[in-house]
Amino acid sequence: MRLNTKQIDNAKLKKKLYRLFDGHGLYLEVTPSGGKYWRLKYRFDHKEKRITFGPYPQISLLEAREMREAARKKVALGIDPIEDKKDQRRIAALGAENTFETVAREWHKLNKDSWHDIYGGHILHRLEMDIFPRIGKLPIAKIKPLHILDALRLIEKRGAGEVARRTLQYCSQVFRYAIITERAERNPAHDLKGALKPIKHGHYAAIGIDEMPDFLRALDRNDARLFPQTRDAVRLLMLTFVRTGELIGAKWGEFDLDNAAWNIPAERMKMRRPHFVPLSRQVLDILKEQHKLTSNWDWVFPNQAHPKKHMSNNTVLGAIERLGYKGRMTGHGFRALAMSTIKEKLGYRHEVIDRQLAHVPANKVDAAYDRAQFLDERRVMMQKWADYIDNIATTGKIIHVDFAQAAE
Repeated sequence: MRLNTKQIDNAKLKKKLYRLFDGHGLYLEVTPSGGKYWRLKYRFDHKEKRITFGPYPQISLLEAREMREAARKKVALGIDPIEDKKDQRRIAALGAENTFETVAREWHKLNKDSWHDIYGGHILHRLEMDIFPRIGKLPIAKIKPLHILDALRLIEKRGAGEVARRTLQYCSQVFRYAIITERAERNPAHDLKGALKPIKHGHYAAIGIDEMPDFLRALDRNDARLFPQTRDAVRLLMLTFVRTGELIGAKWGEFDLDNAAWNIPAERMKMRRPHFVPLSRQVLDILKEQHKLTSNWDWVFPNQAHPKKHMSNNTVLGAIERLGYKGRMTGHGFRALAMSTIKEKLGYRHEVIDRQLAHVPANKVDAAYDRAQFLDERRVMMQKWADYIDNIATTGKIIHVDFAQAAE
C-alpha cells in the first residue's frame, strides 16, 4: 500500500528503527529519536544498494517519489545513483574552487612572462578593479553573459568605453583558458559581441604648441598642488617624449648621467627593441634632483604610497587633468606635440624625429632609414627641443628657429 501524508505524520516512535514502504523500493525510515528519512533500495550490477534522499518533512512525499523515479531512470540507463550523487558533489566542490578569480589569476600567471611587465600589471589591475568584485567569486562554469555585461556597464558609465572593450577581451581569454583546462564548456564573453557601446577611435588628445605657454605657466604655478616628483614626471615626458609607461617604469640602472644617456631595454619597449634617449642639460638637472629623493629605490619614480612599485600611469594623467587640461592633453600627447613642433618649428626631418619616437617602420623604404640611428642629429635635436621649451617658459612666446642653424 502506498503511503500518504497523514500516515507519515502520525507515525509513532518505537524502541527500534522501523520502515514505512511506499513502493518500488522507496521507504521512510523512522528512528527511535523521532527522525524520519527517505531512502531508496535498488539493485545495480547485481548488488542491492541503498541511497538516502533526505529527511521528512524537508523532503515531502511527492518530492521523494520524484527522486525515486529519477533514480530508477538512471539505473535503467546504467548509471548508479549513489556514484552519480558523489560525482555531482565532486563537481560542485570543484566549481566552488574554480571561481572566475581563481582561473583568471592562474591564466595571468601562465602568460605574464610573455607580456611586457607594465601590460601584464595593467591587465591584472583591470580585473581586480572591475571584474573580480562583481563575478570573481562565481564558479566560472556558472557565469552567464549578463553577469559579465553588468560589470562592463559600470565601466561604461564612468565614460571608459575603451577600457570596457579591452576588459571584455581579457575575460574572453580567461574563459577560453577555462575551456581548454576543462573547467568550463563555453565562453559567455563571446556572446557579448556588439553589446557594448561603439567606440569612436581617434588620436590621443594633445595641445598645440601655441597652448604651451599657458600649460607651462600652470605647471610652474602648481595651483593643483602636485607632488614635486609628479611635476618632474610631466616635465620629463615633455622633454623626452617617451611613452608614459616607459617613463614611470624607468630604473636608475638604465641611466648614464655622466654621458647624458638613457638606454631603455627591449623588454620595456612596446616593440621589444632597445631604445636610446639622449639627455639634454635640462633633463639631467631634473634627474639629478630626482636622484637625491629616490636613489634608495630601483625606480626613478617610485609610487608615493608603495615605493617598491613604480608610479601609476594614472598619476601622470591625473596631474595633467588637475592642471586644467582634462580631455585636451594626455601623457601620450607630448609625443604628437614634439613630432609636429620639431618638424615645423625646428626644421628636423621626419625620419630623425620618428627614430627618437621609437616608431616601427611602416614599409621597406622606411625600414632602410631605420637602420640609421641618426645619433648625432638626435643628440643635438633633443637639446634644441629642451632649449625651445625653456625659451617658451621664459618669454611666454612661441618663436621660429632658423632651420639652417637647427640642422647644424
